[in-house]
Amino acid sequence: MDGNGRWAKARHLPRLAGHRAGVENVRPVLEGCVEFGVPMLTIWAFSTENWRRPQAEVQGLIRLLGETIDRQLKELHQEGVRLNHIGRLDRLPKRLQKRVHEAIELTKNNTRIALNVAFDYGGRDEIARAVRRIIQDKVPAEDVTEDLISHYLYTAGLPDPDLIIRTSGEFRTSNFMLWQGAYAEYHVTPTYWPDFGKDELYEALQSYAMRERRFGAVKEDT
Repeated sequence: MDGNGRWAKARHLPRLAGHRAGVENVRPVLEGCVEFGVPMLTIWAFSTENWRRPQAEVQGLIRLLGETIDRQLKELHQEGVRLNHIGRLDRLPKRLQKRVHEAIELTKNNTRIALNVAFDYGGRDEIARAVRRIIQDKVPAEDVTEDLISHYLYTAGLPDPDLIIRTSGEFRTSNFMLWQGAYAEYHVTPTYWPDFGKDELYEALQSYAMRERRFGAVKEDT
C-alpha cells in the first residue's frame, strides 16, 4: 500500500495524514474483494525497514494500528472478516500486542473473507527467523524441504499469493513475500494507495485473469 506520504505531500499535508487516508482506504478495497469473490486479502501496513523512519512517523503508524482495531474490529467481525497478523509482534507495545491477539481470537471462525495484516513484516527477516527456528528444532539437513520451510514462515497454513498489487508505480518487491511470491503475478499502478479504488482493483483482477500461469513449465502444443 505505497504512496501515502507522496499523496499527502501533493496536498501539502503532513505524512501522517496520508497514512490515515491509507487506513481509511482499506475498507472500500476489502469490500471490493468481497464483491469480486476474492477469498483472502493481505495488506502490508508496516515493514521491518520502516523502523528507520522518523520517530514521530513510526509512533503515528503504531497509534493508527491501535486506533483502527478499536474503531473497526466490532464491525469487521459482524461482517464476517477473519483477521490474521503476519510479521513480528514482539517490538510492539505490550498492550497493542494483546489487542492484536484478541482481534485474531475474536474473528478466527469467520469465513466471508480473510484479511491478513502484515505489520513489522519483511521477507528476509521472515526467512532468517524461519531458518533459526529450524536449527533450534534440530531438523536434520536432509529433511529440510520447501514444504518444511513454508511451515516455519509467518504464513504457515495460508496459500501463496496469486496476485501482488503494487501502488505508486514502483517496480520492485521491496522485501515483500520473497518466498511466497515466487510465482505470483504482479500488477503495478502509478496510483497512490489512498486513491486506489474498487474500479482499479477490478482492472487488476481482469488483467490477472488474462494471464497464463505456467509455474516454470511450458504449455504443450495441442
